[in-house]
Amino acid sequence: MIVTIEEIMEILPHRYPMLLVDKIIDIDPMKSAVGIKNVTFNEPFFQGHFPGKPVMPGVLITEAIAQVGGICLLYPEENRGLIPLFTGIDKVRFRRPVTPGDTMRMEANIVKIKGKMGKVEGRAFVNDQLAASGEYMFALMEAKK
Repeated sequence: MIVTIEEIMEILPHRYPMLLVDKIIDIDPMKSAVGIKNVTFNEPFFQGHFPGKPVMPGVLITEAIAQVGGICLLYPEENRGLIPLFTGIDKVRFRRPVTPGDTMRMEANIVKIKGKMGKVEGRAFVNDQLAASGEYMFALMEAKK
């Protein structure tokens, strides 16, 4: 099942420049999801990271993976309107740089959920090469009005 950018914006509270998922190409709600980020030179972070050698910051790769996990968690109607917040990040590793022109494929697998807390294992790939991986702990919080 494909989830379009319009649907992603109905699910996640993130907006430009912090919305880092262009579409979801596969989803099994509350279990796993696969998302795509088309990395372009127009991204605002490339102006300073790094001039002459643009590399996507690792923290944003981590955030993109987490957003795919967030979409997976918030896809069910009963979870819409909640905000996924990091409570911890473990075992994060970066294996190759992500640069302008790359298509980054992020995979998120929900490992554990207990109440509104849980853990996601995630990976990012470019051309089937592992770019980053890690474990992401989260809490689903009510949005304050």
